[in-house]
Amino acid sequence: MAVPGGQLQYVDEGQGAPILFVHGTPTWSFLWRNQITALSRNYRCIAVDHLGFGLSEKPQNFSYSLEDHRDNLARLVDHLRLENVTLVVHDFGGPIGLGWAVQQPEKVAKVVVLNSWMWPLTEVKPMMQASKLFSSRVGKFLYVNLNFSVKFLLQQAFYQKEKLTREVHHQYLSPFRERKDRVSTWYFAKALAGETPYFTRLYNKRHVLEGKPVLVLWGTKDKLIPASFLENWQETLPGLTVMELETGHFLQEEAPEEVTKAIQAFLEQPVLQ
Repeated sequence: MAVPGGQLQYVDEGQGAPILFVHGTPTWSFLWRNQITALSRNYRCIAVDHLGFGLSEKPQNFSYSLEDHRDNLARLVDHLRLENVTLVVHDFGGPIGLGWAVQQPEKVAKVVVLNSWMWPLTEVKPMMQASKLFSSRVGKFLYVNLNFSVKFLLQQAFYQKEKLTREVHHQYLSPFRERKDRVSTWYFAKALAGETPYFTRLYNKRHVLEGKPVLVLWGTKDKLIPASFLENWQETLPGLTVMELETGHFLQEEAPEEVTKAIQAFLEQPVLQ
C-alpha cells in the first residue's frame, strides 16, 4: 500500500473479526507469525511492517517520527475498512498503535499490550541516558554501521537465549543487510527521549480508552523495559487484566503458545456494554 514515504507492506490472513498486530523495534510482522498462524483460523489477522522495517520500503527521506508511523497505521486501517478491531501492540508498537486508537476509539473493541508503554519516559533515567547517547554521532555509528539494535540489543532482550535460534535471528537481521536500511532503528532509539511531546499527548488522551477491555501480557525478565511499567499500566488503564510470563522482552518468541492462548481466551470473552 502506498503511503507518504513509500510502500507499506502488511500481512492479511483469515476471516472474521479483525486483529491488528503492531510491532516495535527492531522487529517486523514476522514477530507475530505464531499468533497469526493459530488465530487466522477464526479471525482476520493484519500485521503491518512500519516503513523502514521488514518488507516495507526503507526511505531515506522519511521522518520516522512516531506521529508519521501512527498516521500510516491509520491509513492502513482506513484502506482495509477495519471496524471492531482488537489492537495488539508490543514495544514501540504501543505508542504507535495506541496513538491511532485514541484518535479513533470507536473502531477499537479490545486492546492487548505486550511489554510496552504509552507515557513520557522523562523520569526513567536509564532510558533517557541511553536515548541521549544513541542520539549522538557515536550512537548513529553503532546503529547504522554496526547494526547494534539487531545484532546486540535483540539478543540481550531474550531471557531464554536458546529461543533466539540462528534461523530466527537471521529473519530479524535480513531486513537490515545494508547500512542505509538501518536508519529506522536509530530513530526509534532517539525517540525515547526525543518524542516526549508525543508520549505526553498520548498519555493525556488515555481516558478515551476507559471501558475498553485491556489485556496486558508481561514478560517479567525484560532487560529493556522496567518492571515498574506494569504498575504504570494498572494506574493508566484501571480494570485491565494482567498475565505475567517468565520471559524477556520478546514474549512472542519465548512463549508463543502461551501468548496465543491468552489472546484467544481474551477474544472469546464477551464485551460488556
